[in-house]
Amino acid sequence: MILGCGYVGTRLARQYQAAGESVTGVVRSEQGQARLRAAGIEAARLPLGEPDVLDSLDWAGAEVFHLAPPPGEGREDGVTRALVEHFARVGDPRRLVYVSTTGVYGDCDGAWVDESQPLRPVADRAWRRLDAECVLREWRARSGGELVILRVAGIYGPDRLPLARLRSGQPLVRAEEAPYSNRIHVDDLVATCRAAMARGGDGEVYNVSDGRPSTMTEYFRAVAAAAGLARAPELPLAEAMGQLSAGMRSYMAESRRLSNRKLCESLGVELRYPDLEAGLRAALAEAS
Repeated sequence: MILGCGYVGTRLARQYQAAGESVTGVVRSEQGQARLRAAGIEAARLPLGEPDVLDSLDWAGAEVFHLAPPPGEGREDGVTRALVEHFARVGDPRRLVYVSTTGVYGDCDGAWVDESQPLRPVADRAWRRLDAECVLREWRARSGGELVILRVAGIYGPDRLPLARLRSGQPLVRAEEAPYSNRIHVDDLVATCRAAMARGGDGEVYNVSDGRPSTMTEYFRAVAAAAGLARAPELPLAEAMGQLSAGMRSYMAESRRLSNRKLCESLGVELRYPDLEAGLRAALAEAS
């Protein structure tokens, strides 16, 4: 069962299907359900405001990927809270893999971060993810179901590159003032999800990134070069902040470099795209 079967979940579902496994994608809208069915994926619609529909799905003993995003505001994840209440009524999954965010670490001033780093979220969206992690840990303790948490860096891949932003000429902060950011190619994330379900330690957390952090500006430069586009104009931080969107400003307020040692050594994930050059080349080739 793949809850929130969108960009990542659809690719994950196709891989399980290719391996002969039974998989159901769970989405909120009729459009999402139609999209999955058109791709040949069994689809169920789960509007969280309709408990009767929620309870009609059989999660007992299942292997569940929770990729559904939390609500758009507040510091609690009502989606995850409704989900575990539903499990209490109809039966618990055998194992759940939750896709969280590295934003739960907050601003680390560019330091290297592993899974032992204290959690100090800054943005509300990161607080919502931390709330989901806590709710799921409580579910694990109460139910005996198994839980693996993946703290995922920025996802890139085919049709998930900032090409429109580059074409529009929106400015960036010059590289020497830009914060560190981290990324993972979507196919490596899918491989990690499968590894976490198959052999991830119960109760364990894994950072998911390619282990090659760079500044946000360096990332945009690399995308522009790979796509044959002009670089975005670069401004001093103080000047650029007044021209950036609220979302981009919040990302600029945090800087950290993620260690993926546990991902590679303990979970045994061999990254297909361990550097941005290879990942961008593959993403652009598939998109075209």
